[in-house]
Amino acid sequence: MDQLQMESPDVPECPVCLQTYDGEYTIPRVLACGHTTCESCLKSLPQKYPLTIRCPACIQLVKFPSQGPSFLPKNIDLLRLIPTTSQLQNPPKPHNKAQNNLQHHHHQVDSVRLWSDEFYAMWKNWVLPNDSVLVEEKENGFGCLKEGNRKVRLFKFAGVSFPVSEKSSVFKLSYDAGIMNCLYGMKKEVREELSSILKVCSKNSRTCKVYGLWADLKYGVLYLVFERLNGILDQLPEFEDGLNKNGLSSFAMMGMEMCEAVIASHVEGLCMGCLGLSCFEMDDFGHVNLSLSEVLVTGGAVHEVIMETGFDGRRICDKEIGKLVSGSFEREAFLSPEMLFEILKKDAIEVDCVSFKHSVILSSDVWSLACILLRLLIGKQFTEELVDYVDNFISEVSEENSLDFSGLFMGLMEKVRALLGSKVGEECESLQKILCRCLNIDPESRPLVVEVWKCVRELITKLQLDSMLRLDGTVHEKSKVHCLALGEFSLLPKKISEILKKDEVLGADNSSAEKPNQGEGMRVDKDFFYGLLEGKVKLKDMQGHLDCVTGLAIGGGYLFSSSFDKSVQVWSLQDFSHLHTFKGHEHKVMAVIYVDEEQPLCVSGDSGGGIFIWSITIPLRQEPLKKWYEQKDWRYSGIHALATAGNGYLYTGSGDRSVKAWSLQDGILLSTMDGHRSVVSTLAACDGILYSGSWDGTIRLWSLSDHSLLTVLGEDVPGTVTSVLSLFVCQNQLVAAHENGHVKIWRNDVFLKSMQPHNGSIFAICMEGRYLFTGGWDKTINVQELSGDEFQVDARSIGSVPGGSAVTSLLYSQGKLFVGYGDRTIQVYYYGE
Repeated sequence: MDQLQMESPDVPECPVCLQTYDGEYTIPRVLACGHTTCESCLKSLPQKYPLTIRCPACIQLVKFPSQGPSFLPKNIDLLRLIPTTSQLQNPPKPHNKAQNNLQHHHHQVDSVRLWSDEFYAMWKNWVLPNDSVLVEEKENGFGCLKEGNRKVRLFKFAGVSFPVSEKSSVFKLSYDAGIMNCLYGMKKEVREELSSILKVCSKNSRTCKVYGLWADLKYGVLYLVFERLNGILDQLPEFEDGLNKNGLSSFAMMGMEMCEAVIASHVEGLCMGCLGLSCFEMDDFGHVNLSLSEVLVTGGAVHEVIMETGFDGRRICDKEIGKLVSGSFEREAFLSPEMLFEILKKDAIEVDCVSFKHSVILSSDVWSLACILLRLLIGKQFTEELVDYVDNFISEVSEENSLDFSGLFMGLMEKVRALLGSKVGEECESLQKILCRCLNIDPESRPLVVEVWKCVRELITKLQLDSMLRLDGTVHEKSKVHCLALGEFSLLPKKISEILKKDEVLGADNSSAEKPNQGEGMRVDKDFFYGLLEGKVKLKDMQGHLDCVTGLAIGGGYLFSSSFDKSVQVWSLQDFSHLHTFKGHEHKVMAVIYVDEEQPLCVSGDSGGGIFIWSITIPLRQEPLKKWYEQKDWRYSGIHALATAGNGYLYTGSGDRSVKAWSLQDGILLSTMDGHRSVVSTLAACDGILYSGSWDGTIRLWSLSDHSLLTVLGEDVPGTVTSVLSLFVCQNQLVAAHENGHVKIWRNDVFLKSMQPHNGSIFAICMEGRYLFTGGWDKTINVQELSGDEFQVDARSIGSVPGGSAVTSLLYSQGKLFVGYGDRTIQVYYYGE
């Protein structure tokens, strides 16, 4: 008995603050929906609309007294269940607002995501407008920005193209969505490489700018747009033949700035891997900048040499390695020995005989940088002499005598030393020594870039501040770096396509289970949104009506459509064939809905006030199961909208400015909701609320429990009043379409956004998760993605579907978009190969 008294009895508690009701501190108050919440919590709940509040239990909007929660009735039955204070193990405490759990969760229907909000936020600022770039020389990738007429280099993404919709596809992907789709479809490694490039160009003042991403819609090509400056030899033609007596200072200034640009890139974790003189350009002030677009082109030149010499995809011997070295020098694409072998490995080329174990590190760029400085010092003779030397060296290699790879590069160093000696004097002896060290075959024996910078600086001045320099303090060889010459951007389009085909072959067996069923009829398993991603949206025409289509509904395995031709047509959802016609209306049928309660029904309403109930049991009948008519008066113009809420009622929006509730069982009029000043054109029901939109420009919210008015939306929104033509409600979000082409959005009972996706009346809207479909007088269906939170809404254009007539009704179901048109046709849009 004592043990039983120690246990806490199950006592009623507030669902918000979890405090036990006690009649003194935590007083239970009953809301109009029937749920109970303590008085203190009701005081803290937000009131978005006057004299209404959302029940924390069922999230219905209910009436709330202006005097406060104390004027709501107490839940006497709950108070009787509460034991005395002495019986409670933990007696109640005064209510603490800090303990309130007042978070009101609203869930949004999940659907296919084209990309995440985080992904969009990361890349959206890098997308250039589609009319911002003018292509001048397509082959060379030269162009200019229309704003400011700034010269740019257009670097084409190999293997990645802007998704131009197929000719057979009816969906036109928007420009911004197409670029996002390209980015989202890239391999993770490619996006990481792109991020590295953008990061370096943003932070490094010695690097040419990158303006962003741009797509050429005419050819379906995606470009990365770089700043284009002036070539060094174009600005300083005296360096074409090497250093002259008056050019030492110019060489030193350029050499220092080249070193600074490479150091800054290394600090950001970016290694070039392959450099040429064209990779450095001069601005209008004579400063040298590193052009990453030219670095990528130079890296691609090495892959091009491999393909042109016919070594691609097979085993090669050491003699052929020598030919690759010679070909790279000839193109002035300077890459270190270890870099050459790493590229061969990436291109899946096996090498016989040569044993080379050095890895690519930051010092690989030192080798390339030294070659560029030598090219400036010696002139074009530098590459000509090295090409001749390598060709002569490999010509002496026979089948019996293999190529001495280390000997080849040792000989190169000696050749360079001799060329330098004949070109510069003794005052450049330290420069000669460090440049030769830079060409060491062992990358760990090469000097750091900052040591080269210090040596070049000494050609101008010798400062006593070396101990204060920290240019190399943040560069570590062991740090993770990305090498551009080994990345996807340097690969040629042919090589990229071969890799993609290989990936498709390897993934074919694994993905077979996920392929859509392309079997009998029109059946497809992939969602319509996959068609948006891949530009593969197909359509099926459904002919049968003789006049404008006014409404669409799906249920019981059928598609129902209403029309001005006074009929309701029934269609198969399997192959979209016509199955049956419901006849009996004497006036234009304005609306149709599907009702799934005790028995599945189709309900239609006409402009003469007729309400017809159709049975959809097999076999389908032409006559209605029951029918009744709305009472007419001088203001009358018939039924304009229908809705049901699963509560046994049928709701109609009428031309007499009222909303009516009818019994589905016997057609008796149970309630009339007045208040609108014009035709009630659209209805929607959700979460215990009936929403009615009217030609008077307002939306009224009615309680489904007692049909009382909860609040009015639209009266406080500034601007000219325009008719509300369509509504869509999903839990915490209300979207209204207007006659002037505007869409207005409320979320969590707060007006957040007004936008104009159309140039005429919007007759129909629907949503699937985050995606909003709108259509109207301009004969176009627009698709937008809505994102944001309870404080803001962002709308991103995904694309559009051009049509041949005004769009009068929209319905998204089973992964397909159904559209009714003013020209009496119905079309279904779906994913299709």
